[in-house]
Amino acid sequence: MKTEVSIAGVSFKNPVMTASGTFGSGMEYGEFVDLNKLGAVVTKGVANVPWPGNPTPRVAEVYGGMLNAIGLQNPGIDVFLERDVPFLQQYDTKIIVNVCGKTVEDYLEVVDRCNDAPVDMLEINVSCPNVKEGAIAFGQKADALFSITDQIKKHAKKPVIMKLSPNVTDISEMAKAAEAAGADAISLINTITGMKIDVHRRRFALANKTGGLSGPAIKPVAVRMVYQASHAVKIPVIGMGGIANAEDAIEFLLAGATAVAVGAMNFVNPYTTVEIAEGIEAYMRRYQIEDINELIGAVEE
Repeated sequence: MKTEVSIAGVSFKNPVMTASGTFGSGMEYGEFVDLNKLGAVVTKGVANVPWPGNPTPRVAEVYGGMLNAIGLQNPGIDVFLERDVPFLQQYDTKIIVNVCGKTVEDYLEVVDRCNDAPVDMLEINVSCPNVKEGAIAFGQKADALFSITDQIKKHAKKPVIMKLSPNVTDISEMAKAAEAAGADAISLINTITGMKIDVHRRRFALANKTGGLSGPAIKPVAVRMVYQASHAVKIPVIGMGGIANAEDAIEFLLAGATAVAVGAMNFVNPYTTVEIAEGIEAYMRRYQIEDINELIGAVEE
């Protein structure tokens, strides 16, 4: 039974990854989760300099998930390369670095620093606020997405995954823009913008007022967008958004994803990723599927 999948020439033992921002760089989960059983660990967003993140409160529970406005708090690329990469190298899993920034130059600095590091791929978070565009995210305009993808590809020695925002009118247009600019793969969806108000205090639940909605509530939206994006482009798609169990993951594979990333459910159950990997194998045995690639995009029209 073959569970290996390939994305941009990188081979993964199975299609299960962690979603950026929900797993740190694996250290926090290492005592619970055997990282060797995962296809890849996708790190928390890494910037060229340390980011303090947003003021608190910055997490709120909502029906079917959570809102977060962490603000991509991270220690910066220096600490990441010195501390986190050596930790991940201990394990037989692929390392995907999630890159964030406020200007194109910020992104390129991190990309350049990662070029000679022992990591396998880069995932570019284009949901960051583009300071020069008045805080409109790089991933919300097709021309801005094309431009940043094109510039990153000119610098990157590692395969590049562009992580798309769902907060757009047409996800197919964004997927095509990333592909046209040379992206090796795309991942989606990032969080959906949401808000919660405390009716007793008459205050916003988050200091930032709005935050990113993640968890099971967004899964139907994510499956639809993954289906649309995978049919719009020829490059591989990594699907995410509300995956809680193996059936959820298989739904994304059938919709056209080559791999899946598990996010918010890591907070509920730290073993979720491994349980999903094992659940996919059980599904394959049940339906006598020899090669997991038979499932990718196999939903019947």
